[in-house]
Amino acid sequence: MSAEDRLRELGIELPAPGPPMGSFVPARRVGNLLYLSGQGPQQPDGSWITGKVGSDLTLEQAVEAARLTGIVSLAVIRHALGSLDAVAGIVKLLGMVNTAPGFNDTPAVINGCSDLLIEVFGEAGRHARSAVGMAELPSDISVEIEMIVEIA
Repeated sequence: MSAEDRLRELGIELPAPGPPMGSFVPARRVGNLLYLSGQGPQQPDGSWITGKVGSDLTLEQAVEAARLTGIVSLAVIRHALGSLDAVAGIVKLLGMVNTAPGFNDTPAVINGCSDLLIEVFGEAGRHARSAVGMAELPSDISVEIEMIVEIA
């Protein structure tokens, strides 16, 4: 099953990618790799999921924020390549979590995005990954994720 078909089967509608929050591009292709700038948990109404995981947000809420960030990232990929079917595989993620002091379960948070990628791309969605806690993220967003994608 193609990635686009799988997305429809999962009932996921990708948003239109928004403009970057600075002087950079959302994605840059180099050879057969697509590098995504950091994406965040932007909700369909344009608002962001904000706050520190472990004080303002529960682990479960943060996992959902990471999944939403994955959906936003898929929208950027589709916009850059024309279709998710142009993806050969997900190479690497860097997941950054806005953490309260003492919260250290960042891998569980970023699983929200990783699991989504496996749901959409199957084995091609399995990737190398880092998941780190940060004292602050831009605009107090709860999660930011960078991605490297292999193009078919």
